[in-house]
Amino acid sequence: MSSKFLKLLTALLLVTLLSAACGPATTIEAPKVEEPVTEEQVVENSEAEEPVMEVEAGGTIQLAGSTTVQPLAEELANAFMAMYDVTIEVQGGGSSVGVTSAGEGTVDIGMASRNIKESEFETFPDLRVFTIAFDGIAVVVNPDVGELDITQAEVQRIFAGEITNFTEVGGPDEPITVISREEGSGTRAAFEELVMACCDAEKAITELALLQQSNGQVRTTVATTPFSIGYLSFGFLDDTVQTVSVEGIAPTVENVKNGSYPIFRPLNMLTNGAPNSLAETFLNYILSEFGQGIVAGDYITVK
Repeated sequence: MSSKFLKLLTALLLVTLLSAACGPATTIEAPKVEEPVTEEQVVENSEAEEPVMEVEAGGTIQLAGSTTVQPLAEELANAFMAMYDVTIEVQGGGSSVGVTSAGEGTVDIGMASRNIKESEFETFPDLRVFTIAFDGIAVVVNPDVGELDITQAEVQRIFAGEITNFTEVGGPDEPITVISREEGSGTRAAFEELVMACCDAEKAITELALLQQSNGQVRTTVATTPFSIGYLSFGFLDDTVQTVSVEGIAPTVENVKNGSYPIFRPLNMLTNGAPNSLAETFLNYILSEFGQGIVAGDYITVK
């Protein structure tokens, strides 16, 4: 996203954020996926008055958790800090770290790129969930594999280690190297829920999979390992890897929005009970039309 576009986004907060500041942030359980704010729409409203918000100078917000949410949180934080004299610190660690850190109150906001488990709500009954975006998960292969169109059941069997050669799914006669995220990853948890537990059979990811600690590492490993396969958040897709169609459907934002692509999950921010004043203001900013305009740069908006 260009600095010009970012400045335009942050200049447009008057109506939405003034109304958001008047009431508490709300937990979003099942937000409707709608069209994202476009750059053209922001430009059309670029002459809106600069908002006046009560933000105490010198405040600090600490976030930790999902490495998928982390880059988006950093971008949103930079936009917010450009307007107000506050400090926002964003760290990774994985979704499980985000849940625990929020639940124990060691950070102001936790980050998780998956649904929160019932057991986690039992451990942290005051946990509040704010869905800020939706994210598709794409199956990707090394470019040497070429284009593939496989079923969801075949994806499951590949990652379970039951399909071991690409010829079994219409690809080259080469053994498959499986790349996966590590335990505790929100991307892995979502993939296990959406793919490994699909098709009337629940399977575990093969123990032979090469485990990586972030989406970026998965992308690099798939891009540099011949005849490998992995899965990535949409926000990390680039031309170094080849995406795989599932049931004839390409992994695109449009196909998530129209309901035809099945592998997607929520991106959540978490607080221990009601957020403090500064964290609440930041969450309201993220959920405003303008914050969602930033989200739309890489992910799927919630409003």
